[in-house]
Amino acid sequence: MLCPYCKSSKTKVVDKRSSDKNVSIRRRRECIKCKNRFTTYERAFLDMTIVKNNGKRESFDREKLKCGVMKACEKRPVSIRTIDRIVNEIEKDLRKMHEAEIKSRTIGDLVMERLKKIDTVAFVRFASYYKDFKNIQGFKKSLR
Repeated sequence: MLCPYCKSSKTKVVDKRSSDKNVSIRRRRECIKCKNRFTTYERAFLDMTIVKNNGKRESFDREKLKCGVMKACEKRPVSIRTIDRIVNEIEKDLRKMHEAEIKSRTIGDLVMERLKKIDTVAFVRFASYYKDFKNIQGFKKSLR
């Protein structure tokens, strides 16, 4: 681990604890060279392939999922903490599936399920992009 202040690789862990309901580990580190302290978070890597609607495959990217949820919640009264919780829940659900490949539709459905409970406008934003509505009838049908 490189020190963000002096870029030295000589650091030590001062404290560690579980974070995000045991999803990640928070480590408080101290640089041996410059004595500055900083925090790192360690999370298990989800080695999973996402199969897109067009057949294209790509690795699961937690940050891409989070960005999609954040865009839907932009300018809405939804906290970052809530967005992180949604992403953690979805990642947990994906782990439980024990599948090497997951369809992107499955992830989209999980996002919509959670956004519907949190914020209607964010749900509609995500649904309109995710479902790629061509007309108002398809939009109305999905809302029902």
